[in-house]
Amino acid sequence: MSTVLTLSPAQARRIALAAQGFGRPRPSEPGTRQLSGVLDRLGVVQIDSVNALTRSHYLPFFSRLGPYDQTLLDRLRDGSGVRGRARAGRRMVEYWAHEASLVGLDTWPHLGFRMRRPRTLAWRADLERQHPGLLDAVQAVVREHGPLTAREVEVHLPHGATRRTDHWGWNWSAVKTSLECLFETGEVTSAGRSSQFERWYAEPRRVLPPEVLLRAPGGPQAPEELESVTELLRMSLRAHGLGSQRCLGDYFRVRGPLVATALERLELAGEAERVTVRGWDRPVWLDPQARRPRRVEGAALLSPFDSLVWQRDRVEQLWGFRYRLEIYVPAPQRVHGYYVLPFLLDEELVGRVDLKADREAGALVARAVHWEPGADVARAAPRLLAELEAMAGWLALGRVDLPA
Repeated sequence: MSTVLTLSPAQARRIALAAQGFGRPRPSEPGTRQLSGVLDRLGVVQIDSVNALTRSHYLPFFSRLGPYDQTLLDRLRDGSGVRGRARAGRRMVEYWAHEASLVGLDTWPHLGFRMRRPRTLAWRADLERQHPGLLDAVQAVVREHGPLTAREVEVHLPHGATRRTDHWGWNWSAVKTSLECLFETGEVTSAGRSSQFERWYAEPRRVLPPEVLLRAPGGPQAPEELESVTELLRMSLRAHGLGSQRCLGDYFRVRGPLVATALERLELAGEAERVTVRGWDRPVWLDPQARRPRRVEGAALLSPFDSLVWQRDRVEQLWGFRYRLEIYVPAPQRVHGYYVLPFLLDEELVGRVDLKADREAGALVARAVHWEPGADVARAAPRLLAELEAMAGWLALGRVDLPA
């Protein structure tokens, strides 16, 4: 009988940080290769519309690489053509992975089971009943004229179709809801985003290469659900370094009995090793290829939507750091602020900063700084200021304003 490896909490933290790309020297001029490398390592980068600082998907790349040209990341998402009309240069595409997210092109087919799930198909059937012909009309406009924003699709619809006054969740029109339904079922996809962060809807064939389309739902090489779940768990374990079934499944929002089955398959294949972490009360799986550094050094400000801090129980177990989003909490009830970024220093989460980009004043405003109990503030404060100054320069802001 083989001995189960036992890891200390400090070892687990270092493995997790290394797997997420921390502790490496930042390149002097990050380019397309380095940006692609971050996506390959993480597997999925969450998108969010809040723009208090900058769009959230830009931040994980900054946290790991330092200042970079954001237009390079846009090109990896949108391709080299005007408004995403050319596939050349595109390395990622948007879909519902961990919420709305950017994923690598090869990952998109493995989300096909989500495009075919009964709840999604029921939504489509309900729309067809309530608005006969609208889904087909919207898809035809995208096919003929796309990529288009939702507002542009409405302009191209036949006379009368744009007079629909129905509104759905998030104040969506029936046309926008139809586009989102077609996006969720994979019948249309995203060719990128406009400068106003509006999604450009397009046919998959305009966005995805032929070898990816072969594996799309209904395609001749479409993967079975268990194959896809196994691949997503493989990616999750590689991005985590180690984790429980819950945090590994949460990475791509995969739930149900197939998660355990997929982990068993990875174990049998030697791609996952069951270990114990002192202080954890649940089984843990380790990526046998994960780096196990003796130390992790560096500083980084983390997006509220950074994959390092997605699974809150995991963050508390690894760092004793209780982190909650307060964006939707009424201002008088907030504890730490509106758009709060955890501050990572070497191997610890030592504080959090409520940040805002005041573009009119040309300032990166730190509205509040909260240090964790026991943090060495004398050492951490200068490192935090250096990260804030680097971020301000990256965002073309002239100064950093600290709280009084």
